[in-house]
Amino acid sequence: MQTRTSRIILVLIVPVLTLAAWWIYSNASSSYAFPPLNEIITRFQELWLFDRLFTDVIPSLIRFVIGYIGGSIIGLALGIWLGTSQNVRDILDPAFQFVRSLPPPALLPLFLMIFGLGDTMKIFIIVFGAIWPVLLNTTEGIRGIDPTLRGTFSIYRISPLKKLTEVTLPAAANSIFAGLKTALGIAFVLMVVSEMVAATSGIGYFVVESQHTYAIADMWSGILLLGIIGFLLNILFDQMQRKLLYWPA
Repeated sequence: MQTRTSRIILVLIVPVLTLAAWWIYSNASSSYAFPPLNEIITRFQELWLFDRLFTDVIPSLIRFVIGYIGGSIIGLALGIWLGTSQNVRDILDPAFQFVRSLPPPALLPLFLMIFGLGDTMKIFIIVFGAIWPVLLNTTEGIRGIDPTLRGTFSIYRISPLKKLTEVTLPAAANSIFAGLKTALGIAFVLMVVSEMVAATSGIGYFVVESQHTYAIADMWSGILLLGIIGFLLNILFDQMQRKLLYWPA
């Protein structure tokens, strides 16, 4: 119990000290671009705890969750396919390497032309960005499995499904989860970027709109909210990883 408490304190000490320093430093601030933290927190409470929860926060999180899960499933499926078949990898790898090198924000104009300004465009850009780290880590994780272990299962004629679920995926789990965590951050960034460029709702939209209307405290409250959500997402992911894996992450 003491160890768990100590860990929580260690995790929180830097954010708490940072907020304390920010509060003290900004308390007497007269800068237009950097309003006092107490003003930002006041606007945070007014905006995000009640007023804009359903109009901006929840729509953003729904797009993020759908895009992240969709990209992760596609990336995992393609990664298993490439990782278990040398011929498929030889054929498709050059094309995948080309497509994954395209920055997702550069594809926003294309997705806007195809899908318009709705949620579909934002979800697709998140899916596109989330696919690649999962795909690459899954492929490399499977390729890194001990060849002796693969040969043993071939000798005993274990079914492909059993081999996949009981050997291949568990053996590559650490690599797969590393890809999933990388995809988590990319998906979150793309959620914000897509809302900043073309949206009528969402946290990213609100931040840009606040900057355009010179509501700087509101803008900072949105940035603070994004930081909190990103922090909590990482904590939730780490907890899920520890529960799903048989060994410490």
